[in-house]
Amino acid sequence: MIVAFSVAPSGGPSEQADGSVHDAVAAAVRVVRESGLPNRTSSMFTELEGEWDEVMDVVKRATEAVGAYGTRVSLVLKADIRPGHTGEIDGKLERLEAALGE
Repeated sequence: MIVAFSVAPSGGPSEQADGSVHDAVAAAVRVVRESGLPNRTSSMFTELEGEWDEVMDVVKRATEAVGAYGTRVSLVLKADIRPGHTGEIDGKLERLEAALGE
């Protein structure tokens, strides 16, 4: 499965004067990268690929890491659940680029 998620704190001292929450987001991304699962982070979401239990465990731990920066946490999550398929975090993009090149 591939999960795209975004997690951010609110209700605490986590926001910088400019409204940035980059330190809290960095804590979440650190958890994701240390998991060893295939992942990528963009300006809005982090994508993570693996089996259900391992992916959800990483999302949970990333959310808990962000929780240290505020009194509330917002989590947005989208999942592509396709049993029997791996390598899709790159495969989907490769197929898209091939289609665009045709």
